[in-house]
Amino acid sequence: MGDLAGVRVLLGVTGGIAAYKAALVARLLVHAGATVDPVLTRGAERFIGAATLEGLTGRRVRSDVWEDIPGESHVALGRAADVALIYPATAHTIAKLAGGLADDLLTTTLLAATCPLVVAPAMHTEMWQHAATAANVATLTGRGVHVIGPASGILMGGDVGAGRVVEPEDAIAAVRAALASAAPDRDLQGRTVVVTAGGTREPIDPVRYLGNRSTGKMGFAIADAAARRGASVHLVAANAGLPTPDGVTRHDVTTALELRDAVLGLVDRADVVVKAAAVADFRPATVAASKLKKADGVPVVELTRNPDVLAELGAARSGPGERPLLVGFAAETDDPEQRGWDKLKRKGADLLVVNDVSRSDAGFATDTNHVVILGADGSRVEVALAAKREVADRILDRVVAGLGD
Repeated sequence: MGDLAGVRVLLGVTGGIAAYKAALVARLLVHAGATVDPVLTRGAERFIGAATLEGLTGRRVRSDVWEDIPGESHVALGRAADVALIYPATAHTIAKLAGGLADDLLTTTLLAATCPLVVAPAMHTEMWQHAATAANVATLTGRGVHVIGPASGILMGGDVGAGRVVEPEDAIAAVRAALASAAPDRDLQGRTVVVTAGGTREPIDPVRYLGNRSTGKMGFAIADAAARRGASVHLVAANAGLPTPDGVTRHDVTTALELRDAVLGLVDRADVVVKAAAVADFRPATVAASKLKKADGVPVVELTRNPDVLAELGAARSGPGERPLLVGFAAETDDPEQRGWDKLKRKGADLLVVNDVSRSDAGFATDTNHVVILGADGSRVEVALAAKREVADRILDRVVAGLGD
């Protein structure tokens, strides 16, 4: 995986002759590990086909604000993006962005986005030098938009001058720089954070097991975010086939008992424990030594309760606010918030992150999540649907506030 693994990029392509280079940009982004969501303006569709970008990114190309109305495409795309890149950006699109207009899917999506925005202008020299364009660019840069280029060179029709879109490699470098500039302060420097992620598997026989649908994406996002914020991070990963985030020490486990042993072996040095893994409540009381045969009839599997690691950690403290700071998760399908308050009290945690896993756009195996963070102090913070990378930082914001000085 490349250095942009886990990063979701909104790639906007507008109607200029340089639109063909967007295919190279998409390929470079994917090669670096990014997930790329292409959005074409109607003008861009005259220069580059949707099939090209879909083939390169493996993602659906969107262009019409009237498509997928129930899914709120523009809001969902904007919230999910970690960074947006407009390549190329015409004078017309730059003017619309500066004026806050939203008359197509791309500009509507960008109004809903809170991520860093990189704009790569492309136009004739006279258009670039026009006072209106200069004012619009100044407006965007004043808002923190990263404007790269344009370069000087051969333009459409053989003209030579400023207005040529920057090369794809330069655009990717700008994306990396925008992400770096948006990185949070290293407010967990000197702290040790233990994160659990994935789903435990409880063996029935050498072949079969009891398990759940957790992939570990949320926990891995938290581990990655904690490391970016300066923490020393230990990730206890239960059956998660995801790459280890940079700067994170990984401990692989399979069962709930193995996860408990790993966490208890790390907790003495921890300032924070985030229990994001989906841990099985029960396990088979006995494990068959050989594969159970269908011909022998339907087996009776007697279950026994697994230890509740979060509750055990909570009980070991004198009360909420003691170290380590404890963060639990509650994946619910019915009345999730009320169940979350009940679980927060029972477990003795400081924070409980509740998400409704019956939603198709949140919970297990998705790249986005929508959560409510409940606090033992009675606080409630709702995080609207966003990329799990963004949700992870919002959870850690609450952790940092709980740690105090």
